[in-house]
Amino acid sequence: MPKIIALVPAAGVGSRFGAQAPKQYVSVLGQPVLFHTLNVLNQSAKIDQLAVVLAPEDEYFDQFQWPFFKMLKIRAGGESRAQTVINGITVLLNQGLMQPDDWVLVHDAARCCLNLPLLNQFIDTIKEHSVGGLLALPVADTLKQADQEQHVQQTISRNGLWQAQTPQMFRAELLLEALTEADLNTVTDEASAIEQMGLSALLVEGMLSNFKLTFSHDLPLVEAILTARKKG
Repeated sequence: MPKIIALVPAAGVGSRFGAQAPKQYVSVLGQPVLFHTLNVLNQSAKIDQLAVVLAPEDEYFDQFQWPFFKMLKIRAGGESRAQTVINGITVLLNQGLMQPDDWVLVHDAARCCLNLPLLNQFIDTIKEHSVGGLLALPVADTLKQADQEQHVQQTISRNGLWQAQTPQMFRAELLLEALTEADLNTVTDEASAIEQMGLSALLVEGMLSNFKLTFSHDLPLVEAILTARKKG
């Protein structure tokens, strides 16, 4: 039976966040952001292995304790998220830790409020799909297209529009082929590489709480969500 390998690309520097350290190492409730991200993945009984892909020169990761029995550390991060995922899958395949038909579940290092029941539901849904898929949210707000001076040019219909989240899950061989052959300048997530192959990923509705920590002013919301989850 194919395994499910969670792969977390954690080689970014998080320049928009504005902290001295990469945002995945910023402290939230006494632990780095990355700890909370890995924790929910490690808790899922449906995930067989957890691989975190770091920049080769990462000097922060080993300063922390990571009590996750499923976790593998791979120092093979690339210059982009896509290249980091390519490198991580390649290492896992070359070392025999993954087979071509295994599922790769890619999740953002800074998306640390993923809900465990949602994660398990997502996995159950996607593993029955022929291509794979991603968590996403239907766009709820009115969309405006602006000019270079931030004046409204037109209103964009939100019908059929979704906001992509992670996890995104595809077969290892398929995802590696898609990313390797894609124009990485146009690839913003794994699903966009799959699209360039002419394949359609399945959209599974996610949650607003599963947002990506991007700016420092996002931290209070992250703390509130994680605190409420502990109390619940």
